[in-house]
Amino acid sequence: MFALQTLALTKKFGSKTVCDHISLSVHTQEIFGFLGPNGAGKSTFVKTVLGLVPLTDGRIRILGKPPTDFSVRIKIGYLPELFRYPPWLTALEVVMFHARLMHRGERVSHRQLVEACGKALDEVGLLSRGKDRVKTFSKGMQQRLGLAVALIAEPEVLFLDEPSSALDPVGRHDVAELLRKVKSQGTSVFLNSHLLSEMETLCDRVALIDHGKLIYTGTLQEALQGSGICLVRTGDLSEDALARLRPFGLINAESQSGQYLLEFDVKAEGVPLLVRQLTNTGVDIYAVESVRRSLETWFLERLGVQE
Repeated sequence: MFALQTLALTKKFGSKTVCDHISLSVHTQEIFGFLGPNGAGKSTFVKTVLGLVPLTDGRIRILGKPPTDFSVRIKIGYLPELFRYPPWLTALEVVMFHARLMHRGERVSHRQLVEACGKALDEVGLLSRGKDRVKTFSKGMQQRLGLAVALIAEPEVLFLDEPSSALDPVGRHDVAELLRKVKSQGTSVFLNSHLLSEMETLCDRVALIDHGKLIYTGTLQEALQGSGICLVRTGDLSEDALARLRPFGLINAESQSGQYLLEFDVKAEGVPLLVRQLTNTGVDIYAVESVRRSLETWFLERLGVQE
């Protein structure tokens, strides 16, 4: 069973198609990253999946059932990109309110709810601020509070829309550790984020959308394995020598104090052959470094953006 499956999910606002026949699957107990530029349709996709905006066409299954099924909804945690809590409430009151909603109709004691809320606040580092009012919280602290609300039901599937957007580096590190922890406990995480470094370190697989269309789904290893850069430092080269090196994948050459720093478009496994080829042409080689392209470079290339 998948945590999430969509088949040709389509969402239109009038004549504008925001999500265009998106089909993807999220495995159970994985962190799945959702990438795309601003306006690509990421947040609309999440809201459509959760039933917060009506589906135009296609099919959605969460844990094998429609998202409108109550037995599924109580297993979902959600942190929206933009949210506001009443400033006069305390952090504990905010989380308690959502906890009561989640356990509506069940016989759960007040003490059990308080313990559950305390645990959620502790997970996000706000236990000591539980009695403080929301109006005293910084934006980053309110973001942590939103995470506590998303975690209060100990969800099986967690949807996070830009969870680290207001956090400092320490806060982002804490969120990353928290997501690894909930994953190890069996929770599936659907992560929508602009922070590509966060995606690269956290996600098992990613999807990339642009203008509402899905243009890539897979692991980051698969995405990046076909790309690489080899930096070679050589002695001085003539224009004729540089011209002879271009068939080997030369994409940039920079003169530096009587030497050259050459940049070749070569996969890691092709570096030894490149070095032999350069040696055979009589080039004096002083240093060779194989560099994997970054996720940011791959992201821009797939979107057709020139750095």
